[in-house]
Amino acid sequence: MRGMHDGQIRSVVVLGGGTAGWLAAAYLAASARASGSEITITVIEAPDIPTVGVGEGTWPTLRATLQAIGIAEADFIRACDATFKQGSRFDGWVDGTVGDSYLHPFSPPPQGDASGLLAAWRSGDLSFGAAMTPQHAVCAAGLAPRQPGMPDYAGALNYAYHFDATKFAVLLASHASDCLGVRHIADRVTAVIPAECGDIAALVTAEHGEITGDMFIDCSGQSALLIGQHYGVQWVDRSDVLFNDRALALQVRTLPGCEIASQTVGTAHRAGWIWDIALPERRGIGCVYSSRFLDDDAARAILIDHIAKAVPGVDPALLEPRRLLFPTGYRGELWHRNCLAIGQAAGFIEPLEASAIVMIELSLRALAENFPRRRSTVPFLAERFNTLFHYRWERVIEFLKLHYVLSQRSEPYWQAHRDPATVPARLAAQLGLWRDQPPSIWDFMQIDEVFPAASQQFVLYGMGFAVPPGLQPRPDTQHQLAEIARRGRALTTSLPTNRAYADRLRAVTPCQGQA
Repeated sequence: MRGMHDGQIRSVVVLGGGTAGWLAAAYLAASARASGSEITITVIEAPDIPTVGVGEGTWPTLRATLQAIGIAEADFIRACDATFKQGSRFDGWVDGTVGDSYLHPFSPPPQGDASGLLAAWRSGDLSFGAAMTPQHAVCAAGLAPRQPGMPDYAGALNYAYHFDATKFAVLLASHASDCLGVRHIADRVTAVIPAECGDIAALVTAEHGEITGDMFIDCSGQSALLIGQHYGVQWVDRSDVLFNDRALALQVRTLPGCEIASQTVGTAHRAGWIWDIALPERRGIGCVYSSRFLDDDAARAILIDHIAKAVPGVDPALLEPRRLLFPTGYRGELWHRNCLAIGQAAGFIEPLEASAIVMIELSLRALAENFPRRRSTVPFLAERFNTLFHYRWERVIEFLKLHYVLSQRSEPYWQAHRDPATVPARLAAQLGLWRDQPPSIWDFMQIDEVFPAASQQFVLYGMGFAVPPGLQPRPDTQHQLAEIARRGRALTTSLPTNRAYADRLRAVTPCQGQA
């Protein structure tokens, strides 16, 4: 077999660049170097396919990922116009009235008796997020989660980032090629050469001929050239649960010195929602919607009206959004023979709660920590990987559906989302259970749950789900909430604003270092 060395896996070919492809190459190369493995990594990237580049929200996992591949935090922030993200705020999701807003922060509630904490919270007058974590106060004040002098990737609170996706791919490509020894081939793939056993033996390129490999990572986006077009692996359609299939995206310049939000803001509209991601000099804003309930012209009008109200100094007449079409679902097998799909080739769910990049990270971690040394171990590892990620995709779908099921909005789109026929059976059963007890670790027992019990609680009680009856507060839980309030006051007086942090960092050149 071409590319195979006595059954050993020594070469990996990544098809596709962008965030998924270059993150895969960098992570696998860094992991191989750390373990002393002699594995070559090659990225084949078509030179004429642009990245979407609408701006990205991430999860706190990205800090460990960047650290693992050897990128300094300040370098990442400068290169990618990154800002801090400390959670997601949802405006208008409950009933659309004035004051309808809640936060899903990255810092969880205190550990311990969730029932006692709920009872203590119910006796007060704060929102669930404000009572359970000081991050609510920090986000409301537009503050950064860390001081400039702290060590890389450390903070007073848990945090992730917003960044420019196009610039992130460029940074990853440069770092992977220059620092981690990844080979980069800018070319188009014209054919796939199979081996007799059914594996992929090589990819044929227009200018560079055959590129052999032992394992192939499909990061070719929605085209899914390997996992979909070559192998024909089934697509599991979940548009019966989540209806959105389109988005209109814009990058809007902001006024100099304007405030930078500490969270992604998702604002509900009559047939979907609008994302708003703040970077130092612009905001990435997009309208997500379902074509079953809203046509493109109406969606554009909703988006332009939102920007006119939310972003000072913008002329709506000059705005021309890009239309993005997307499916909802995932591959029935993410790892098939010697091909593993990552990114949009593996699956795609609407960008609510920013699950796209964290699913890439989790896939890479699972692969790197269980990398097959020999071809004979691949079937077992692939089966285990597929089982785990089937679970993860379904849990992401259920968590996003939770936001819609709990809504009280009256428009047809929102009513359709509450139709019991569209609610996954597991989610329906959990909602029944949570009427009697709060979400707990017993409901989400996997390692590295994307949305653990704490996330479920922030959405449930942020959207007004009834607290189980009969709960009694305890003195220690009252003390915990009082300590959260005290820490919130302390942090809001000691942390810099996001704008001050961004301006200071960009005023310091890399050779000067950070004070």
